[in-house]
Amino acid sequence: MTPTPAGAMVFIVDDDPSVRKSLMRVVTSAGYSAEDFASAQQFLARPPFVGPSCLVLDVRMPGLTGPDLQETLAGAAHRIPIVFVTAHGDIPMSVKAMRAGAVDFLTKPFEPDSLLQAIERALTKDVRDLSEEGRTTEVVRRVKRLTPREMQVFALVVTGMLNKQIAGVLGTAEKTVKVHRAQVMHKMQADSLATLVRMADSLGSVAARN
Repeated sequence: MTPTPAGAMVFIVDDDPSVRKSLMRVVTSAGYSAEDFASAQQFLARPPFVGPSCLVLDVRMPGLTGPDLQETLAGAAHRIPIVFVTAHGDIPMSVKAMRAGAVDFLTKPFEPDSLLQAIERALTKDVRDLSEEGRTTEVVRRVKRLTPREMQVFALVVTGMLNKQIAGVLGTAEKTVKVHRAQVMHKMQADSLATLVRMADSLGSVAARN
């Protein structure tokens, strides 16, 4: 098993006390920190967790169901990876959950190792997602340092336009574009055009999610 990410947390949401107890025993015996909740509402009332985490979630529960909670969490700034567990699963339900981003869909009864492997995949995904989000946050911070004209130059540079072409689009001198381009590279802390393009791509991904 991959080492548990530092500070990682496994959240368990199931309305059946005996199931929660069993899941907690499996998860904590594997070395994970875990918290359990009897309902989706209880989980949503918890303060946001900072750090890698995943959610082991029952499907059928009173009030908010598992899919309802998945839909609610989809609007969060950071989407926690979900492992669904259910005694009432069917193929259409599992396909819908996976298309909505679930890491796995386990039908009870399942082997403890199957659950632990799903949790491992979920936490690995969350570590990767948090890292990417952190880098994107830093890119956004740098972009905010650009002037409106530098933003225009940035947007055109990453399309592959030459300075002369950018000057024609903006109606300014080529030497002025060179100055703005140098400022963009400096403020964005980009050592190459390729790096600048990757930064623009990360900003585009954020815009697409929003």
